Amino acid sequence: MRSGWADSEQRGLAADDVAAWAAARRGRLHARFAGERLVVPSGGYQRRSNDQSYRFRPHSAYTWLTGDQSSDGVLVIEPDGDATLFLRPRSDRRSGEFFRDRVYGELWAGRRPTLAESRARLALPTRHVAELASAGAGTPTRVLRRVDPRVDALLADVAGPGDAELDAVLAELRLVKDAWEIAQIEQAVAITTRGFEDVVRALPTARRTSERCLEGVFWQRARLEGNDVGYHSIVAAGAHAATLHWIDNDGPVRDGDLLLFDAGAETRSLYTADVTRVLPISGRFTPLQRDLYELCRRANDAALSCLTPGIEFRAFHRAAMIVLAHGLADLGVLPCSPEQALAKDSGLYRRWTLCGSGHMLGLDVHDCAAAPSGAYLEGRLEAGNVLTVEPGLYFQADDELIPAELRGLGMRIEEDVVITDDGYRVLSDGLPRRADDVESWMHRVAS
Repeated sequence: MRSGWADSEQRGLAADDVAAWAAARRGRLHARFAGERLVVPSGGYQRRSNDQSYRFRPHSAYTWLTGDQSSDGVLVIEPDGDATLFLRPRSDRRSGEFFRDRVYGELWAGRRPTLAESRARLALPTRHVAELASAGAGTPTRVLRRVDPRVDALLADVAGPGDAELDAVLAELRLVKDAWEIAQIEQAVAITTRGFEDVVRALPTARRTSERCLEGVFWQRARLEGNDVGYHSIVAAGAHAATLHWIDNDGPVRDGDLLLFDAGAETRSLYTADVTRVLPISGRFTPLQRDLYELCRRANDAALSCLTPGIEFRAFHRAAMIVLAHGLADLGVLPCSPEQALAKDSGLYRRWTLCGSGHMLGLDVHDCAAAPSGAYLEGRLEAGNVLTVEPGLYFQADDELIPAELRGLGMRIEEDVVITDDGYRVLSDGLPRRADDVESWMHRVAS
């Protein structure tokens, strides 16, 4: 088992397209912590059951800084800005790891890159992760914690309050996407658009089975053209649409009901889309369904019209809520005037709008969540921000404060948007927005 193997080292590899972008990102991070060592791990495998692990996905900050997606990697940026990537390389056949190690052995788990291959593709110096323990002791160090417990334990003696700041700064730096990242998100949205078309074509089968059918159909597209889905798809038919994060996806799909479909494909570079459309399962909205859909569309339009560099992040949410509050009043839902419901000391409309109207998007579906509030939720939009715009209405099936015909209805239109120098660009405009256009699109796709 240890001899008689051909030389299969891959030589002459060119650097990946992302390598130069990742180097620039490392430079931005170093500038915030010059004179300190920074340690960012990718993480390791997570056990699912017995000897089975979940498919590995690296920590987003690690991939953003390196372009690498392998498990057990650790990026170290030195006080002078030089960086080294410590990796778990291809298993050694001479030691027997190749056939004995069920986690890393090539016979069991497949081929990992060698250190030289990774060095060429990532344009980074590489060392074996086993050498991390001896790498530059005695230097002020910050570690991205709670990613890899082995790294946390190895560097326990340098743990301090500065580690939390590293986490926050990494998220803050990722708020503004570079051109390479925006192109990846555009690709994710394009795959997602084709996945939504697949879902429309699969509606007849779903009516005979369940929401599971549509979940599987979309996943097939995401897996075929990308890496996976970026998050658990929300396949919410009928009253399930009023549950914000419905992921059981096991309910019936019936004519006359609506389907709220919220899904995003993740590219092989790990960037995700996040798009929602509400589809009439029969192909036609009822008059009430159409009215509610168009109300949410008008709220979405109002939110979009606000987007420009320099505005407060929360401004687009407020614009959408004004439209929805007046719409709720027109429906006879509000027990007071829209102005009273919108007052800061009231917020009564929130019973039916429930949550914010959008979030940042990128390597994570709720991207940059650890960023300081002043740079994100309480901050202002900048060119290069990529975010979702998704105001919605959610009427619970047992809500006795609303007319019976509204109960069990959920509405959300979600767009993926990039902020430009002079406004915004909708990335998800390959899918229809207006009710009439949704019906025409469904008919054309299904034909």
